[in-house]
Amino acid sequence: MNHDLSRRRALAQMSAASLAAMAPWALAQKALTVGYIYVGPKDDFGYNQAHAEAAAEIRKLAGIKVVEEENVPETNVVQKTMQGMISQDGAALLFPTSFGYFDPHMLAMAAKNTGVRFAHCGGMWTAGKHPANTGSFFGYIDEAQYLNGVIAGHMSKSKKLGFVAAKPIPQVLRNINAFTMGARSVDPKITTSVIFTGDWSMAVKEAEATNSLADQGIDVFTMHVDGPKVIVETAAKRGRMVCGYHASQAKLAPNAYLTGAEWNWITAYKQIIEAARSGAAHPNFVRGGLKDGFVKTSPYGSMVSEAARKNADAVKAKMMSGAFDIFGGELKDNTGKVVIPKGKVYKQTDLELEGMNYLVEGVIGKA
Repeated sequence: MNHDLSRRRALAQMSAASLAAMAPWALAQKALTVGYIYVGPKDDFGYNQAHAEAAAEIRKLAGIKVVEEENVPETNVVQKTMQGMISQDGAALLFPTSFGYFDPHMLAMAAKNTGVRFAHCGGMWTAGKHPANTGSFFGYIDEAQYLNGVIAGHMSKSKKLGFVAAKPIPQVLRNINAFTMGARSVDPKITTSVIFTGDWSMAVKEAEATNSLADQGIDVFTMHVDGPKVIVETAAKRGRMVCGYHASQAKLAPNAYLTGAEWNWITAYKQIIEAARSGAAHPNFVRGGLKDGFVKTSPYGSMVSEAARKNADAVKAKMMSGAFDIFGGELKDNTGKVVIPKGKVYKQTDLELEGMNYLVEGVIGKA
């Protein structure tokens, strides 16, 4: 008995020693805390909801802890939010999702917290200029907006389309242009009238813009604002059709919703999170389109014609195979200036597209 007791004591001591030796490993394997920051509410049927839906999927992964904060303005307030997540929640990876969070806010926090990784949605990370612990990710959702345009081009009777946008930044202009080019591939006479509201979320101005465009005979709408809900519902009340954006708004207006351009952020999130968990280098510049699973299209509404479906599906198949380029020459802006010369084709990965500062022929409005 004494021999057995001594053996058990020795095993116990050995186990304790083993645990002590394993402590650094155990520490390294603790849950990774990931922080998500949204400029608006998580249930906005738009930009913030698309991110929040992907964050909810990340929350299900083993070894991941998710902290979130919504309605955080693009001011110094977001710096306090980021620092709070780092200091109080132990966040080692942050996803500040709104455009205005990048500079100066995220960059300032990255300089103060060099051991934390920051991944911004849409910012232009530049090697040699921005810290190595920062980066940006984005999706080529202009591909899905081009397909929105193809559907809109088939379904419009007035040949007048409407686009309600927040700000004339490159990503927004790229979507307006792609949507218009998709529609004009169906009928070169189609025009897109654009109204910029001035901010990402301004419900009153979004409603006013939608009604104003409807008064001008626009019969198909799309948008680039954080929460498309007001535009979708207002257009539907006016008897107009809609192509959605960010997330699906189909249930808001099932009789008006043709299709939509949606984000699939889970793809980018997983890539960036796995690098953090494995200790691999922080992915500083992450991009992808339809074929990469970064964006997707909403299912077609029942009112979408067979011709429209077949046309859009054929273009989508080319995009998925890498055989379709949206922006190629000769391409003119809406003042008649050649912006892409004949024979020149820009691939989605070409940085020139990330600096787009013009509206193409067929767009009524100013950048």
